[in-house]
Amino acid sequence: MKQLNTSDWIVLNNIIYKIYTTEDFRAMRIGLLEQLKMVLDFDSADFFLSGGGDKPGLVDPVTYNCDGVYPQMYDELDYSRGIMYSGKSIVYRETDIISDEKRMRTEYYKRVYSPNNWHFSLQVILAREKEFLGVITFYRSIGKDNFLYDDIFLMDLLKDHLSYRLYRERRNTFSKKLTVAQAAAQFELTKREETVLGLLMAGMDNAAVCKKLVISVNTLKKHILNIYRKLGIRSRIQMYQMIRDSDRDTPFRE
Repeated sequence: MKQLNTSDWIVLNNIIYKIYTTEDFRAMRIGLLEQLKMVLDFDSADFFLSGGGDKPGLVDPVTYNCDGVYPQMYDELDYSRGIMYSGKSIVYRETDIISDEKRMRTEYYKRVYSPNNWHFSLQVILAREKEFLGVITFYRSIGKDNFLYDDIFLMDLLKDHLSYRLYRERRNTFSKKLTVAQAAAQFELTKREETVLGLLMAGMDNAAVCKKLVISVNTLKKHILNIYRKLGIRSRIQMYQMIRDSDRDTPFRE
């Protein structure tokens, strides 16, 4: 077990204090990575949030010495997805779940690690109430030694504090989301657009929506683009962040 010295404890106590008291959520995450550099040896790091609810995907990254694009683009190739979306907070080294030789042959390693000159990583999965909330990944460059169990111990001390802050932030954000009906009224959606939005938020894919409404894929795409334009968004992830996906009782009007 890692023996923390007095200065380490001072840094950790300050980090925990900032986790709870930094009002700007994004600033808290940026400051966290910068402060952790004082007690944890890493070359790069990224901190992604969950897309929300049962919608897979990683969003809104903050980074340290990297752009954060690769993990987001190739999330579907990540061999640790099962752990990530398990709904449990956990800290682990990737070499604890897959051998170093095998992971170097994966597409994820080739597309994410190699271009950035990374080799070893430490993952911090953040969850609460069986809900995946976010993930922090610390990277070490090729040529450096692997992370130690002492490093896992260090992040174990912080993971529950971070999970609680993310959980609270998610609840506050959800309370500010619009229902489908509210969005339709506020942004002047047509009846058909409101229907399409309601079906998408109910979890239907494009094919299911087309079948239910008896419309073509091209017609559906036009409706979706109109919805995005009126809501001022560009993607479904942004739609999920703006609209309540629990608004299942919205009438599907023709």
